[in-house]
Amino acid sequence: MRIDVAAQTDIGRRKRKNEDFYGVFRDDSPGLQLFREGALLCVADGLGGHVAGEIASKLAVSILRDILKEPAPAPVEGQEDQGYLSLIKQYIVRANDNVHKTNQDLVKSGRPMGTTLLAALITPKKVYIANVGDSRCYLFRDDELVCRTEDHSWVDEQVKAGLMSKAEAESDSRKYILTRSVGTHPQVDIDDYVWDIQPGDMLLLCTDGLVNMVKDADITQEFKRNASPAEIAHRLVNIANDNGGKDNITVIVADIMPSLGTVLARRLKAFSKKRGAKLLYTLLFLLFGGLCFLAGYWLGQGGAAR
Repeated sequence: MRIDVAAQTDIGRRKRKNEDFYGVFRDDSPGLQLFREGALLCVADGLGGHVAGEIASKLAVSILRDILKEPAPAPVEGQEDQGYLSLIKQYIVRANDNVHKTNQDLVKSGRPMGTTLLAALITPKKVYIANVGDSRCYLFRDDELVCRTEDHSWVDEQVKAGLMSKAEAESDSRKYILTRSVGTHPQVDIDDYVWDIQPGDMLLLCTDGLVNMVKDADITQEFKRNASPAEIAHRLVNIANDNGGKDNITVIVADIMPSLGTVLARRLKAFSKKRGAKLLYTLLFLLFGGLCFLAGYWLGQGGAAR
């Protein structure tokens, strides 16, 4: 199974520290038992304005990483998807317990530390998602980008209740208020999703530092460029910063089972960009040499005929 993954995190233009954290764990990770082919991707956004948000995000990702040591869940007839989803949610609960206990032990004043946590387990047939907070997972398929997760924020609750439009929510100053997070409360509610994957599908996992600075339409255009995941991630972070960079920005882009033609085209593009003029001069030299050879051959043939 081919998966091309790239990730990038950036402090942004306004923050003094980066409270985001991410993990990309492939099928060559040490101690892996959970899957033979695939990847586990996760992003966490430590809550700004709270105590030690950067510690909460790192702790949550490090605990989630331990899921790799678990054996693959045995399939249950009629509930084939529940094994992986239950396991991921079990480890998010474990992360919540650890961050919450750390709050009780260490945080004596101020708002307790917490974090969002988004995890995507990619297997050869399906993608399993678990989410707490307002980090997002998008699916890009057939030139269309669709957000497949729901934000757990105050404004999102107002939109669902019909009390606020999406346009109003995007400009409301309370959009940063979360209704769910990891570590701030003894219990945590977790959303889960699963869908079949197709060759050529692409995933985007990101923190709100991207989506609050870059519109979905502009993100879609970057995916339509047929660039590599590394190029897409780099450009999205740059665009978010160019638009103000008000928050930390973290992006993971995964291309699932890209076609061989796509892989070759990207490698040729990267090679051309790296070698640039040298490659062009080499091709021109070979072309000129070939033309000289043919001209000499034809002249020789003409002389022999006379």
